[in-house]
Amino acid sequence: MTLIQCARKAAPLALFLGLLWLIPLWNVAAAQTGGKDRIPAADSFAPTQQAPAQKEPPLPASLQTLVQQGGQVRYLGRELGMDGWVAIRNGKEEYFYAPPDGSALMMGLLFDKNGKMITVRQVKELQEKSGKSLEPFATPPAKTAVTGNGPMAPPLSKFKTPAEQLYDDVTYSNWIPLGSPDAPFIYAFIDPQCPHCHDMLLEMQKKYIEGNQLQVRIIPVGFHDDTVEQAAFLLAAPDPQTVLFKHLNGDKTALPVMPDINTQGVQRNLAIMQSWKFDVTPIVIYRAANGNVKIVRGRPRDVAALLADLPKSPAAVTPAGGTP
Repeated sequence: MTLIQCARKAAPLALFLGLLWLIPLWNVAAAQTGGKDRIPAADSFAPTQQAPAQKEPPLPASLQTLVQQGGQVRYLGRELGMDGWVAIRNGKEEYFYAPPDGSALMMGLLFDKNGKMITVRQVKELQEKSGKSLEPFATPPAKTAVTGNGPMAPPLSKFKTPAEQLYDDVTYSNWIPLGSPDAPFIYAFIDPQCPHCHDMLLEMQKKYIEGNQLQVRIIPVGFHDDTVEQAAFLLAAPDPQTVLFKHLNGDKTALPVMPDINTQGVQRNLAIMQSWKFDVTPIVIYRAANGNVKIVRGRPRDVAALLADLPKSPAAVTPAGGTP
């Protein structure tokens, strides 16, 4: 049971043991987005006694990186001179505290001098203020979820063909793997409500994805507010493959629209897509067995032929500098 779930169920504090330790603030090379798509703030949370509303401080750079990768971050308020945040990605909860000057970032649970856990009360107050908005993300997955590399910079090189630059861009996008990590893989820009994306993934599901013949690394995007929010939910969900296939098979509750969800991870994927002037979904990108980078606009007509064009193992091919 997670801290968020326990706070809602008023679980005894004795269930929890925590440690707060100091770590250096990470140096983050990712470009800042200016806060346009920063998640709506939980604003301030009143401590036990009434106090003036607190202004939310700037998000620490390391947490901003998590946000750009599709993680969900909420401000817990300021207690004992420390600003606190809860961060959730792939079902994993983490708690962070920083002094007002931002000189350090601490990860763990906050206790007062009498040993009372402050973090539990902060989470409970956040739940009371924002409802159940974080609970779908705070359920640990049955197996460890794997996602793409997020806003890390591709390796530097003196020269890249357009094809290799495109392949670098999708490799370092925010993607979700469907299928075995040992299978040949493709990347695919996917809109959660795109009927052609649905048809493609349902065709691939039983024989190819669940049959361990193919891994599809979906790059969630959205062209409308509701699909952007659904794509963001996928990036943050503990078990995105299960959620997606429930959605594709008709479960209208599997992929909710949540107006307060952080969408920066999806916006980053959209920026990559738009930089290459891709305006439809699905868009499939893969490296063929001969090393060339190839693009399929729309649903592939012959999945078996596409599979035959892939290397037999994910690491069995080197770049050939092909053009899109």
